[in-house]
Amino acid sequence: MNDPHLLAAAFARELRGAGLSVPTDSVATFVAALGRTGLGTRDGTYWAGRTVLVRRAEDLAAYDRTFESFWEGRERSAGAADDPVETAVLALDDGDDAGADPGGATSDDGTTIVLRWSPVESLRDKDFAACTADELRDAARAIAALRVHGSVRRSRRLHPVRGRGSHHDQRATLRASLRTRGEPLRLHRRARTEAPRRLVLLLDVSGSMEPYARAMLRFAQAAVAGRRRVEAFAFSTRLTRLTRDLAGRDADRSISRASRAVPDWSSGTRLGGCLREFNDRWGTGGMARGADVVILSDGWDRGDPAELAREMGRLGRVTHRTIWVNPLKSTPGYAPLARGMAAALPHVDEFVEGHSLGSLERLATVLARG
Repeated sequence: MNDPHLLAAAFARELRGAGLSVPTDSVATFVAALGRTGLGTRDGTYWAGRTVLVRRAEDLAAYDRTFESFWEGRERSAGAADDPVETAVLALDDGDDAGADPGGATSDDGTTIVLRWSPVESLRDKDFAACTADELRDAARAIAALRVHGSVRRSRRLHPVRGRGSHHDQRATLRASLRTRGEPLRLHRRARTEAPRRLVLLLDVSGSMEPYARAMLRFAQAAVAGRRRVEAFAFSTRLTRLTRDLAGRDADRSISRASRAVPDWSSGTRLGGCLREFNDRWGTGGMARGADVVILSDGWDRGDPAELAREMGRLGRVTHRTIWVNPLKSTPGYAPLARGMAAALPHVDEFVEGHSLGSLERLATVLARG
């Protein structure tokens, strides 16, 4: 059934369920747009919905996922096989039951809507620690498809711009005038533009993080492979730089290479000592300066909490934001009572969950918000 009114209403419900604000007048505009573009092409339907139903840039990722789930019936990941798709046929009761047969099929005049969904949807809020091996593989494919954009900053250098600019570009104007016999027909301008901030990921791979470390490593790989100016480290009892190991479009190969590079996987935790090594070798010297630094850890620490608090303070003085991602935060009644977490929390700008696919999607939104 291709009734634009019914499909638009059903799609709007899905978007609201994904967290988007979709008022009724926007749905009516979407129906009118579908009346002009029709339902024959994916691009026409996609852009009609994106133009009138999305109001905030941070909602684009949720819109894309919902569109693929609703209209295409699948979620794809680069280089991976399609997720299995389940289908349901819903019959809309028009008040006349005469056309229905005992088997439930509708008559020729009946109205049906075919809905498709991916099993990944059911994993969105499921704790990684409770997932089966097959569910973890499905979640890994979904994480690999995440787009981690990160925040932006105003660049210090001036760049050529079209239209209005804050500074006159004399050299460009003179060069252009040579093509018109010395007559400067157009004044060229320069201005400060936006540049991506550096993103630094510090991943705890100690024994207490074992149920979550692989998924977190997938998230780090998606960030490194998907954008520039990303640095990734793993730590347990020592610090290991993984940026080069995680680079590359083949996610499975990158993850395998990074796992082999970490000598202390699933061992103890020295948060303060590893953070001191990061600050001394890379962080305060330039890598963390003005960057978004994300620490993915449950906060359990065998070291001195005073050292961790001191190093978190050093880090916070040079970063743009310090974000702590804790998979235990979603636990009912959770309080940051672990010594490491309690020492670090006063120096954290944002404290977020990291236990499920949905929480990692929300983390990507937090990073893009800037």
